[in-house]
Amino acid sequence: MGASVPPRVSLKKDDQVLPTGASVPLRTRDNREETAAEIAAPVPVVREKEQNNIRERAATGTGLGTVALALSILSLFVLPILFGAAGIVLGFVARRRGAESLGAWAIGIGAVSIIVGIFILPFF
Repeated sequence: MGASVPPRVSLKKDDQVLPTGASVPLRTRDNREETAAEIAAPVPVVREKEQNNIRERAATGTGLGTVALALSILSLFVLPILFGAAGIVLGFVARRRGAESLGAWAIGIGAVSIIVGIFILPFF
């Protein structure tokens, strides 16, 4: 139908006029109450498609994290510099894709393996 027309408000000379679209009601001389509006924090909205992407990303990160951890553990016994470095790099990639703990463990074990391989094993 037609657009609704807001009711006319009669303003006196010293009344304050608010800009169009303001959410605060006009004050009149009859109404001297104090009002307040509560503001709530915005609720984050996660769409289903984004949730599926997060799940797929975490699944991919878990696979890479497992491979990185396996390489880092293998580096403790065979070719510490090569497998340790590969475990560290894959650990960073796994952490980036959502497997935080697996990636951190792979990085830590790979670093320990490289340090042991460079500084301690040559003396034995």
